[in-house]
Amino acid sequence: METDRFVSDISLPGMLHAVVLRSAVAKGRLVSVEAAGLPAGCVLIAAKDIPGTNALVDSSLPILASDELSYIGEPVALLVGPDLDVLERSLPLCGISVLEERPVFSCGAAEERIESPPSPVAARREFRTGDPDAAFGGAETVLHGEYSTGIQEHWYGEPCGALARQEAEPEDSPEGGREPLVVSTATQWPAHVAGSVAGMLDLPPDAVRVRPTALDAHLDGKLLYPSLLACHAALGAAITGKPVRLVPSRREDFAFSPKRFGSRIGISCALDAGGRLLGLNVRARLNVGAHGIGAEELLDQLCLGSIGAYACKNVRFSGTAFRTNLPPQGAFAGFGLAQGLFAMERHISLLTDRLSLDPLQWRKENAAKPGMLSLGLPTGTVICPQALADTAARSGDFHRKRAAYELLRLKRREGTAPEEGEFRGLPRGIGLAVGFQGNRPLHPKVPGGGYSVRLVIEKDGILRIWTGMPGIRRELLADIACEVLGMESAQVHVDGPPAEGEAPPEPGSLSSGPRTMSAGVSVVARLVEEACLAIREQRFRNPLPIGVERSSSPTIRDEWDRFFRLSGESCDSGGFTDAGSAAAVVEVEMDAVRHLPRIRGVWLAVDGGRIYREKEARGNLTAGVLHALAWAAGERVGYVLGRIPSGDFHDFGLRGAADMPPVTIEFVGDPAEGPKGIGDLPYACVPAAFLQAVSQACDRHFENIPLRPEDIWYAEVNRRKEATE
Repeated sequence: METDRFVSDISLPGMLHAVVLRSAVAKGRLVSVEAAGLPAGCVLIAAKDIPGTNALVDSSLPILASDELSYIGEPVALLVGPDLDVLERSLPLCGISVLEERPVFSCGAAEERIESPPSPVAARREFRTGDPDAAFGGAETVLHGEYSTGIQEHWYGEPCGALARQEAEPEDSPEGGREPLVVSTATQWPAHVAGSVAGMLDLPPDAVRVRPTALDAHLDGKLLYPSLLACHAALGAAITGKPVRLVPSRREDFAFSPKRFGSRIGISCALDAGGRLLGLNVRARLNVGAHGIGAEELLDQLCLGSIGAYACKNVRFSGTAFRTNLPPQGAFAGFGLAQGLFAMERHISLLTDRLSLDPLQWRKENAAKPGMLSLGLPTGTVICPQALADTAARSGDFHRKRAAYELLRLKRREGTAPEEGEFRGLPRGIGLAVGFQGNRPLHPKVPGGGYSVRLVIEKDGILRIWTGMPGIRRELLADIACEVLGMESAQVHVDGPPAEGEAPPEPGSLSSGPRTMSAGVSVVARLVEEACLAIREQRFRNPLPIGVERSSSPTIRDEWDRFFRLSGESCDSGGFTDAGSAAAVVEVEMDAVRHLPRIRGVWLAVDGGRIYREKEARGNLTAGVLHALAWAAGERVGYVLGRIPSGDFHDFGLRGAADMPPVTIEFVGDPAEGPKGIGDLPYACVPAAFLQAVSQACDRHFENIPLRPEDIWYAEVNRRKEATE
């Protein structure tokens, strides 16, 4: 089960350390790996030493490069020994011989090579509904916009690391004294770690056990990457026969861990004379880095976001996820949905500004029917109902402020803005955006993609709960059990997940789906509630102990399969059966000297269904607002020729509590609907609302994030130039 310890806090007798020898080139052919004069006790481990599959489960990502080099920092070999300082000093003694090739870093460069094998396309999605050509041909107005999003760093409490060791079983255990390989790592997906390690070492699945360590605030940065480091530590332990710990430095983790992938999305909309949406044409390009891990999931999530929750019968979507020679890029909170929603919400702000329409009223009039997304996809829940947008607007005083700031914007154009009084000539702006999120991936392709719980009420009246998910709040599950069964908290023991591959005390097994998209609350907590209700029905009829298992099953709908079915594999639309939704209002005031927006307030209206622990929900949403604003304007991180410049590492810093703007959260929705996902909602709507607020304040339509001070400065220079012409 997950502990409160980090990997770096765990130390075992005889433990060895491991460091990674990495590629210094972005693309090339690996000729040889050599080491001369290594200190005594140091062992060099290369791909040839891997006894099983040299790749993570359901992935082409190699554990150690054996032939092709695909990005700067790719692991080529491991150096294992008893002294970490000696290992780090010994890395220069290891040499890598490479035949360097021309790399590709951008989607544009990848597109130029699309006809040259091997194809840079990691995933592609093309479809159309209705007659987009006719819609655009008969439109009164056609508007086009290009929107881009940058990468984002996770910056969790501890760099991703892992510790692996053989652990003897008691002689009287059912395992018969076998020594399983135990891996400790901070992972959101124990099954993926176990499957990858077992496949690499050519072991049966039950020979590997995963004990998750403290996850901390991971922002979905610990889904797949911990599996790679776990394989490194496990390979070292298997070869040396001793415990091996691998914890990269903070700089190393910053440089080579997956980031939020970058995107560029072009949207054209066809409108009738009243501004109603007739047709959409969306073209999306994603840079998913080397090997294209999870490209189908990221692309399909982005597709859902870029089309939005608006009624449109005529849609054309063309999306491509490109492999490049950047380090593998990841999902981050919001997966690709946040990038798509940012583009769509910015485009709506563009069209309502150009046509002088009320942005709130337009969204309400063009919203899809309750329980539907734009493509006619059923969700089973209402996305952005009228009350949600109205609540955020009322809470943030959106209509009055927007009208006042529009008047100020016109006066600044005319040169008649007030120099004294409340506004003192300082530009202000306010923006509104809406968004939604699902509760689990569309394509859970690997074993352990589902979720299960097991509850047993013992003869002594103690209720024990096991889940297959690391890091879920035990207090949450205990509260549910106490409420349904009328028990005291002391009678409820939440033992957390058994180690992956280790059966719970009672018959049955628990799958370990990824802890992401608020699945802990919206999926696992609901399963616990269902199991408690089943126990309540049997409690005074059947003798104790009583055991109950509940599992989630994929939800297959033809409407979703039509667009998102992978070859031979249906799409699980169950994540959007109980989708959460939100509307955000953001208000800013510009610092005319530093060209920085000061956020005056953020107002969120959230439909989360039943909220189990409101204080924690508010805290998570508030933290999400801070991280979403950092993505929109605060983080200056980017790749230059395949690597992140060292200056970005030194200058990087997360916003702290002192930077937190006033955040007001109102929950809107029917608690009887059950819990919905809400943890990713700030990423889905806050960045677009923020950029619209800055756009109004600066009298310039901004399209890209992160928004930098120099972007605002250039916009002001151009505005003044245009005013004098």
